[in-house]
Amino acid sequence: MSSAEFYKPGLKKLGSIGRKAVRVTEEGLVQAEPLEAGRLLPLVVRPAVHGVSLLSWARNNRALIETSLLQHGGILFRNFTLKSPDEFEQFIAAVSDEVLEYRERSSPRLHVSGKIYTSTEHPADQSIFLHNENSYQATFPLKIFFRCVTPALVGGETPIADCRRIFQRIEPQVRERFIAKKWMYVRNFGDGFGLSWQTVFQTEDKSEVETYCRGKGIEVEWKENNRLRTRAVHPAVTRHPRTGEPVWFNHATFFHVTTLDASIRDALLAEFKEEDLPTNTYYGDGSPIEADVLEQLRAIYRQETISFPWRENDILMLDNMLSAHGRAPYAGARKVLVGMAEPFHRKAGGIEEVGNGYAEGNH
Repeated sequence: MSSAEFYKPGLKKLGSIGRKAVRVTEEGLVQAEPLEAGRLLPLVVRPAVHGVSLLSWARNNRALIETSLLQHGGILFRNFTLKSPDEFEQFIAAVSDEVLEYRERSSPRLHVSGKIYTSTEHPADQSIFLHNENSYQATFPLKIFFRCVTPALVGGETPIADCRRIFQRIEPQVRERFIAKKWMYVRNFGDGFGLSWQTVFQTEDKSEVETYCRGKGIEVEWKENNRLRTRAVHPAVTRHPRTGEPVWFNHATFFHVTTLDASIRDALLAEFKEEDLPTNTYYGDGSPIEADVLEQLRAIYRQETISFPWRENDILMLDNMLSAHGRAPYAGARKVLVGMAEPFHRKAGGIEEVGNGYAEGNH
């Protein structure tokens, strides 16, 4: 039975609404269908009857939500009402094992309440390239949630893409290269651009930074004038811990200097030596990623992008490994809240890297 068939209530039930009291099954309270025909991502879930509490329904149907999330990669809950950031966090807790704080930050966010934050505070006229939240960390969230409080007047979408499809589109030799070499994330702090290391690591104590990084497999290099450079190597392709599917899961394209808007990229390259750029990426052995490979990757992300206008009270729930997300430029006021859940540690969680030979069919 398809997800849409499972959720959709019978016509007799719908016809009786408003004429007499009826008992509606939990499954019959909502209906669902993919946003676009022919694509799994995202599944759109709407109330089938008036007054459905998303919070109550979610608590009673967590297993169903989990199964649908793993199949589709993302669920858009539409036409429901959550009245506050606290209720948004309660919803996240209802469908997740643990709501988490935003640590080892790469982008500025404002704390709203509890473990709810604003979406990235990035200039409205600029786009944010698609990425998987915190894939550059040893520990990352398996789930990420967005709640639209105020849609932008123009633009401001949160584009998404299926990381399984991205992986399948990449040329086999490119996949093999990344599988063999992995990818390296280099970050510089204290050069007058981007977040400070004190903000990122939420401490003023260098020894605490070193202890944290040592536990996460991050190489630390202190530079003159209280500046810091870090390096971390991670797999570019991993298997999803619950489905076993190979996914393109990394920030190799996102953090590469060539992915930035041309004006920002040129300004940074004029100001910094390559090794001192705020962020940049390489193959795991430190060798440069070829320009044509980066352009191929960006093109694939664009080809797989799915976008939709936000509506007030929309909630987008993504499996953070199966789906990448970004942000389109916008005009007017825009407020989207973010929450993350289910921290997953690569080693402790038993995540499996995809081995060499996969791209050639040896799997």
